[in-house]
Amino acid sequence: MSHFPVTALRSVDLDTPDLARSEAFYTSVWGLDLVTRHDGVSYLRASGTDHHVVALRQGDGPALRAITFRLDRDADFERVDVACREHGATQLSGPVANPGPDGGMVMTVRSPDGGVLRFVYGDAQHAPLALGYRPVRLAHVNINSTDVDGLAAFYQRALGFRLTDRSKAMAFVRCNADHHAIVIANAPVNGLNHVAFLMPDLEAVMRGSGRLIDAGFPIAWGVGRHGPGDNVFAYFIDPLGVVIEYTAEVLQVDDDYVVRGPSEWSWPPGRTDHWGIAPPKADHVKAAQIAVRFADA
Repeated sequence: MSHFPVTALRSVDLDTPDLARSEAFYTSVWGLDLVTRHDGVSYLRASGTDHHVVALRQGDGPALRAITFRLDRDADFERVDVACREHGATQLSGPVANPGPDGGMVMTVRSPDGGVLRFVYGDAQHAPLALGYRPVRLAHVNINSTDVDGLAAFYQRALGFRLTDRSKAMAFVRCNADHHAIVIANAPVNGLNHVAFLMPDLEAVMRGSGRLIDAGFPIAWGVGRHGPGDNVFAYFIDPLGVVIEYTAEVLQVDDDYVVRGPSEWSWPPGRTDHWGIAPPKADHVKAAQIAVRFADA
């Protein structure tokens, strides 16, 4: 398989207008654990080895502050920095010793669409926890873009991602064997569409969804099975308006995978997933998927 300078999607930094409420939701309902609170930020882990998968901080409203990726090796900082600059990104800091509790080295850039991307190497990791019916790690982040193909090209040319599939509305790019780590969705604004959390299996998606329903959070869309990536999904909206997803069974691919285009990713009228059981997405869910913008640096 090709060498990827970026080897994994690690975490997201989210602003919330009610830090205590968001922390309570993600720990008591969604299935994450509090690692630590540091400089006003709550760091939450999943059951896998990543130090944290969500960092929450107080803000004026819900916003995506940053996406963090893990680099394959220390030498990739220079490679990624140079390529990012060549393809329209701006370096904000680093690489420097990471002042956060996850440690290691970190570099931060602003991508051409205005989003902040962080790259870490040598960051702290945990021993895995018992799986249960809760997230293992992040599966993907879906970004809204006014220029889908332009942003997909940036991820490929600057960060070494591969295009896996292109539907009419979305580009799917990967940095390892997962079918996608970043999904770029056509939208009238740039910002966050949703964050997907990988569950151990289909049973965990269903059990986790039941836990959300019991806590008063109905399924926003699903349960169903996506086309590109073939993953099972159930979407929810968190208490402050961020769209989040439980997913499982993400397709694993290699260099022999054949990219398919929009004409090959279409559904019969009225169908929105492989199984044909997910209802059409409600208007309030569509509105939530374009409401969360990038936070100011």
